[in-house]
Amino acid sequence: MRSHYCGELNESHVDQEVTLCGWVHRRRDHGGVIFLDVRDRDGITQVVFDPDTKESFATAEGVRNEFVLKIVGRVRLRPEGTVNKDMATGQIEVLGKELEILNAANTPPMQLDEHETVGEDVRLRHRYIDLRRPEMLQRLRFRSKVVNTVRNFLDENGFLDIETPLLTKATPEGARDYLVPSRTHPHRFFALPQSPQLFKQILMAAGMDRYYQIAKCFRDEDLRADRQPEFTQIDVETSFMDEEGIMSIMEALIVKVFATHLNVDLGEFPRMSYAEAMQRYGSDKPDLRIDLELVDIAEQMKSVDFKVFSGPANDPECRVAALRVPGGASLSRKVIDDYTDYVGIFGAKGLAWIKVNDLSAGIEGLQSPIIKFIGEDVVSKLVDQLGAETGDIIFFGADKTTVVNEALGALRLKVAADLGLVKDIWAPLWVVDFPMFEADSEGGLTSLHHPFTAPSCSAEELAANPANALSRAYDMVLNGTELGGGSVRINKPEMQQAVFKVLGIGEEEADEKFGFLLNALSYGCPPHGGIAFGLDRLIMLMTGASSIRDVIAFPKTQSAACPLTDAPGAVSSKQLRELNIRLREQAK
Repeated sequence: MRSHYCGELNESHVDQEVTLCGWVHRRRDHGGVIFLDVRDRDGITQVVFDPDTKESFATAEGVRNEFVLKIVGRVRLRPEGTVNKDMATGQIEVLGKELEILNAANTPPMQLDEHETVGEDVRLRHRYIDLRRPEMLQRLRFRSKVVNTVRNFLDENGFLDIETPLLTKATPEGARDYLVPSRTHPHRFFALPQSPQLFKQILMAAGMDRYYQIAKCFRDEDLRADRQPEFTQIDVETSFMDEEGIMSIMEALIVKVFATHLNVDLGEFPRMSYAEAMQRYGSDKPDLRIDLELVDIAEQMKSVDFKVFSGPANDPECRVAALRVPGGASLSRKVIDDYTDYVGIFGAKGLAWIKVNDLSAGIEGLQSPIIKFIGEDVVSKLVDQLGAETGDIIFFGADKTTVVNEALGALRLKVAADLGLVKDIWAPLWVVDFPMFEADSEGGLTSLHHPFTAPSCSAEELAANPANALSRAYDMVLNGTELGGGSVRINKPEMQQAVFKVLGIGEEEADEKFGFLLNALSYGCPPHGGIAFGLDRLIMLMTGASSIRDVIAFPKTQSAACPLTDAPGAVSSKQLRELNIRLREQAK
């Protein structure tokens, strides 16, 4: 139907007759000459209709935005002074000869160049309009090309693309499962996979050696800008390779993607332990573009009379830390109060601070409501320890270690963004040596990653001291975003049982939930490990989008709903009876 895409026309096509198909992006009537900007997925071309072509001109008078057209015309250079340097096709235009309306359009609910003033609910309800925006088209094309590069790289390195089931069994992976009732097995349920974890391990037991999948995954959890109930992973598993080997080949994959599609050389990825990341940055996904660091000051605070600091300083489960911000003395009291409210989100009870207005003036050059409580000697030592200079501000956190890390870690990012302290670079790293377990709300232990991650110690050492055991896990982090996480897996049933025991999963429960995995491990499962990258998050980062909803064709809202299809929806009573389900009346 078409001879060319709109976006591919240039001076080399001058005097050629072309056939274009697309949507009316904009219509302009200039003194008897009609200009149509015609758009398709590749770009926009200006088409001119003059009264000499009476039939087509009359048709052009009746078209409106988003009409679908077929146009036959001749390419010509634009007249001098009308070249549009902001358009890829801005050197040329098409003189229209024939015009056919393939489909008319109602007045669209939003103008494509005014989407930012439209609520997201409107954009998602009319997603077929929103996706016509050049920005969205480019993001989805970019996504397709990245996936193609990933597939080619993995194919070239001996990985097999193998699909795993979407109807599977519920497994504990840290979030709620989406359950699917079974009609043929009354009162029993499938679960949609949170990841293909167990199946890809079984593929390693089966001798597939290297597996990958662009996998759909599902998690019924509270949503954020970088979360969706259904999302896509680049899922990888390989046998006979340790963590260094896996990290090396996956690093090469991401380097290849960035070099190919952004012309960016990420270079080598530094390694940082989980303990160091938490100590210096308060986060296991530190943003290395920001030079600000947390500094422990508990030793200075142990003997002060101010219990807000001395209490946590003498408690092994707590932390007292400081964050020095260059140039922060210019912050107003209102801004500091706003930061105090902000860290309160993470459980902090307040935010102490000291402004260094004039370092040469000693204590007199410092401004803070807490100096009188902790003493001038301690304050002077703190200023020296932190290397504070005139114009700086120092923020303090004193509380449970997790609260201080989360509060000051988040404040570090926010202050840096507000004061322009984030470098315009790409800063990748690997975070390694994660703990095997973390404490849960009931005083027990839960897996930090998942219960199939191998510990870096023996089963006997794990049983003797599980709280201090480290895992063979690794996360790839880029600019403060976790791109992917993986680990060497447990490949022996005895070690898997030892981990289940630490987690309070008895033999009967383990056999019920994971018997198929334990059996697979007992029949000669090789050493293996892998990783999963969040594809949506990767594309969001590479395109500079603010939300993964802007890089997914049909995303869900914050409440996990689809405005386009009005899902989730009600089902008929007949369907419910077939599934042996009866709905309870909601409380009024």
